[in-house]
Amino acid sequence: MNARTASCPNCGAAIRFRYAQAVQTVCEYCKAVLVRHDLDLTQIGTVGALPATSSPIQLGTTGRWHDRPFEVVGRLQYRWERGRWSEWHCVMGGGESAWLSDAQLEYAMSRLATPDRAVPPAPSLTVGQRFEWEETAYTVTTLTQAHYEGTEGDLPFQYWDKRVCWFADLGNVTGKFATIDYSESPPLLYLGEYCTFAELSLGNVREFDEWPAAARTAR
Repeated sequence: MNARTASCPNCGAAIRFRYAQAVQTVCEYCKAVLVRHDLDLTQIGTVGALPATSSPIQLGTTGRWHDRPFEVVGRLQYRWERGRWSEWHCVMGGGESAWLSDAQLEYAMSRLATPDRAVPPAPSLTVGQRFEWEETAYTVTTLTQAHYEGTEGDLPFQYWDKRVCWFADLGNVTGKFATIDYSESPPLLYLGEYCTFAELSLGNVREFDEWPAAARTAR
């Protein structure tokens, strides 16, 4: 991965890009949200410190998915009625983006898909409906209203001033899943699969004095 540097226009600190095609990043020092135009940076806002979590994932964590290496370079964090979860922006060995969903020590990897048939509008969705993309059938399992809490690191798009976001999660018996992100227009479709900590071969993770039992088992 070609790391490049620039200076934060707000505080002057050095900004190091982990992702060569980053569109947005966050200054580690002053938390300015910065949009990138080549090596010129424009501040578009600020973000507060993200709430602490027990997740072992962090910026710089490495892993493998479908026998391909990736590195975690950014994060979006959300809150909903059952707690918090993170969507970690991962860059695969070939330079394309993938996403590692991390919720209470449950993990899933996905990629942005180009739908081969229409994505349903949010008002029409109900739990139990069935849809098919890329010759795989999915059933709507949950409809989630989430609150955006913040971002860090490098992202492939601008995303910093959301408030309430809607997501639809779909699954099937094989462990594959689909997520429809209605925070964008048109909505975005992500396709992926659930994974264990061990299956992802994660490295450079945060270490804790005492790992949660589920994490120790997964390792």
